[in-house]
Amino acid sequence: MKFQNFWMLVAAAYDRPPPRQNLVLSPAEDADPTTPQQVIIGSLDPDTEYYYRFATGSEYSLKTPPAKFPVKFPISGDLGQTGWTKSTLEHVSKSNYDVFLLPEDLSSADTVESLWDSFGRLVEPLASRRPWMVTQGNHDSENITAVPTTFIAYNARWRMPFDESGSTSNLYYSFEVSGVHVIMLGSYTDFGPGSNQYRWLEPDLKKVDRSRMPWLVVLIHAPWYNSNYAHQGEIQSVGMMESMEGLLYKARVDIVFAGHVHAYERFNRVYNHKANSCGPVHITIGDGGNLHGLASNYAEPQPTISAFREASFGHGQFEVVNASYAKWSWHRNDDDESVQADSVSIINLASDPACNKLEI
Repeated sequence: MKFQNFWMLVAAAYDRPPPRQNLVLSPAEDADPTTPQQVIIGSLDPDTEYYYRFATGSEYSLKTPPAKFPVKFPISGDLGQTGWTKSTLEHVSKSNYDVFLLPEDLSSADTVESLWDSFGRLVEPLASRRPWMVTQGNHDSENITAVPTTFIAYNARWRMPFDESGSTSNLYYSFEVSGVHVIMLGSYTDFGPGSNQYRWLEPDLKKVDRSRMPWLVVLIHAPWYNSNYAHQGEIQSVGMMESMEGLLYKARVDIVFAGHVHAYERFNRVYNHKANSCGPVHITIGDGGNLHGLASNYAEPQPTISAFREASFGHGQFEVVNASYAKWSWHRNDDDESVQADSVSIINLASDPACNKLEI
């Protein structure tokens, strides 16, 4: 299997150590007139190290994902660009991962365009060496309102291979790697029945061959399940869930990863607000290192469908071992040490006789 059309943007190297809780660079210090450039590299062989350079400058290397299991995905949302971000990325870099999945916010630029450049320099040591697959968050928009609508800088700098999956928008797309079909949905574009995103999602789910791609994973930004007081009742959560949860349930999606809430929470398999053995595991992982701090206030008592929750910075690791079994672990950033604080084994729904009769 070929890993085709890897997209990347690489800026100059970043090596200045940032303070723990502040922006790594001020906008004034990071002014950069460079116009973003994009290039398609492909087709590439799986599990292969490639070396490349620009017309001038240093040599880089890129390792492609394997064609078969096992495959490892670190996952972290709401990265931002603080000292906590740098700590998270250092821990991720030590995990020997294959593809980084980010249910973002990315730069948390909040309309300050130069912060997109500083973010590029911050993540370059990792993003130049492994595929990073991203979706947008509200702080990646040019209009920070209840309903962000423009993503000019995001689309210019982080163009994903959306057209290859039949999508007409960089804000939602899908791709396949090593037996995993990954769907990146857009919380901040139309998602109701009849919308372009809905009309794209329905056939994308239907075309997944679970004998060839036994794992089905979805990323969103605004979580559908959330016992934290932060971001309750937002249309991007409530409305999108009302519109699309049924589609994901009928397709037997295995896991839904989200960001937005600056904390960690893992739910048991759930559908329509109730425990359901054929529903997805929902995981909020919006604790990558943002500038705005942690969301530490949770509703009490803890809902029975919520298995684990904690407001700490960190990242997750989703290791798909084979066609039916995966390991999930959450690693908090504790005094610069990556501490595993939560873990669970996951059997995919395509392997469960009670759930594997797809209904779409």
